[in-house]
Amino acid sequence: MTAMLCRGGACRLGIIMPELVAGLIDVFAETPLSGNPLAIVERAEVLSEEQMRRIAGEFNQAETTFILPSDRADWRLRSFTANGSEVFGAGHNALGAWLWLAEQEKLGAWEGARTFLQEMGSGILPIDLERVDGRFHGRLKQAPMRMLPPPADMSAIATALGLAMADIVDSPAARPVSTGAAHLLVHLHDRAAVDRASPEHERLAALLSQAGAEGCYIYALGEPPIERAYARAFSPTVGLWEDSATGTAAGPLAAYLAREGLLRGDAFTIEQGVKMGRRSVLKITLKPDPVLSGAGIITLLGVLRI
Repeated sequence: MTAMLCRGGACRLGIIMPELVAGLIDVFAETPLSGNPLAIVERAEVLSEEQMRRIAGEFNQAETTFILPSDRADWRLRSFTANGSEVFGAGHNALGAWLWLAEQEKLGAWEGARTFLQEMGSGILPIDLERVDGRFHGRLKQAPMRMLPPPADMSAIATALGLAMADIVDSPAARPVSTGAAHLLVHLHDRAAVDRASPEHERLAALLSQAGAEGCYIYALGEPPIERAYARAFSPTVGLWEDSATGTAAGPLAAYLAREGLLRGDAFTIEQGVKMGRRSVLKITLKPDPVLSGAGIITLLGVLRI
């Protein structure tokens, strides 16, 4: 779209960018201002990749998801952290986008549960949406579990986390696990140890890169039979010092614990973000690959002009 831009009697030919619908949605939230806030930008096909990165920095949230048309799926999603790193795992960045579209009545007429296809990176993943008691709930299938070798030096990991080796439980062994994005899963003795962690982010980032992991997910479990975990997430490799809800780490944790025979049944709940003051509840069902579920609350709706 072009227009004549005039200032002080002089005119020049300029480009007018269309207004873009944008805002914030709290994902995995039971109340407003909890859960993990996700910035959303619609009609992102008019943006360059550099503009997407700069907009993500402007929002300065854990992640910003851009919604684009797709010739392979219902919609294509691209997600960037505040430092401009693109992420491809399907967690709150994907679930929040679909909850946003549903809440904005942009997915057509609604009856019962519906399934959509989303393009993320090179993959196509399904997502199920259902309206229950006036709220939309999403169920997002993740990729099959993939395990990487355990780190060679756990004492270095403990030091980078600001913990002692005595805080770490040997079983199941700490190792990177992925259902879309790899996270180093580290089992700690109790909630107090999880809350006590104080990472040295640069040192941790270097160790995670060596291990082939995007982030580190520290967690504590209750007594068997295990149905819940308490967790914190650090992803300094992509500029996230701490994340209040991390679906791309929750899925791997559930799948890994199930493989080790530690879970009761195929349903698992993770409480995250408490230390940050943004309590999040992530629910995972194994069928057999992880299915991540949750709801969201739109807290900001507006127009983006660039």
